[in-house]
Amino acid sequence: MFEAMTYESILNEMLSRVENDVDKREGSILYDALAPCAFELAQTYFNMDNFINLVFGDTAVGEYLDRVVSDYGITRKPATKAARKITTNKEVPIGSRWGLEATTYQVMKKLDGTGNSYEAECEQTGEAGNHYNGTLVNIDNLSGVTASLTDIITAGEEEESDDNLRARFYAFVQSPSTSGNAYNYRKWALEVPGVGDAKVYPLWNGNGTVKVMIVDSNMSIDTGLEAKVYEHIETVRPIGAAVTITSPASKEITVSAKITLDGSRLLKEVTADFTAAIAEYLKGTIFEAYTISYAKIGSLLLSTKGISDYSDLLLNGGMSNVSIADTQMPIAGAITLSEAG
Repeated sequence: MFEAMTYESILNEMLSRVENDVDKREGSILYDALAPCAFELAQTYFNMDNFINLVFGDTAVGEYLDRVVSDYGITRKPATKAARKITTNKEVPIGSRWGLEATTYQVMKKLDGTGNSYEAECEQTGEAGNHYNGTLVNIDNLSGVTASLTDIITAGEEEESDDNLRARFYAFVQSPSTSGNAYNYRKWALEVPGVGDAKVYPLWNGNGTVKVMIVDSNMSIDTGLEAKVYEHIETVRPIGAAVTITSPASKEITVSAKITLDGSRLLKEVTADFTAAIAEYLKGTIFEAYTISYAKIGSLLLSTKGISDYSDLLLNGGMSNVSIADTQMPIAGAITLSEAG
């Protein structure tokens, strides 16, 4: 809005208002007196431009986006802690603490029917608690006990990103949400920390039934979220509906092709970049498309830095689009690129 209000334009406008019989050259008394004022005015206009962006949902970020959406009763989902499985050589007390690398874990309960296996909560929030496996060090000086950190029971999630919060805000204000319709169920599912997207199937098993399919904030499968979403929806849904919460089945998309390098990068570098591009493309199709485009994969190959051409492109062994069922989500399988002979 104030892009034209630069330091130079403001200073020139100020100088133009002074009579020409006065010395206005750079270094003159008048010039040196007006220049600092012009700079401060330009900075003020720059700040005003940014301040305007911070009060609208499409451009607000951070705490300013929080304030925009709070007017509609929406709050940013907080970071959550990972729940992990710990196995020990003998029984350990509930509440005992263990450490591995930069993370610590507290034993919360014993897992039924599993011998000396326990559920432990990571004391650090976010995805840090998902990353490690291996031998744990006891913090409470328990003697004669060895323990290992194994499975993820519930993955930890980072604080909701601006993009996800903005998407929830748009879904709320742009979708006609009424008492117990499909938009309501999607909204309720998205309110649960860790849920990245949801799809609702009304009347999926007859009258009075609703199925909600969810993925986590990384657009991947986390079955540990299903119980949390179910419990939340049960507290807010209308009386009478039988709700089922589930996760989509994964369908691997394998890609192979012969490529011609342009000489600027190595094969392993272009393979890494292309694999990342494929993963990002597939994330964007979840709940949105039921076909993985052969042509789109080809365009991703050509847009990968270092590749000048390709041939023999295969998706899941064929040279055509790959269909995705309504209850499936595509994930990247084996990506095999080789240099053309």
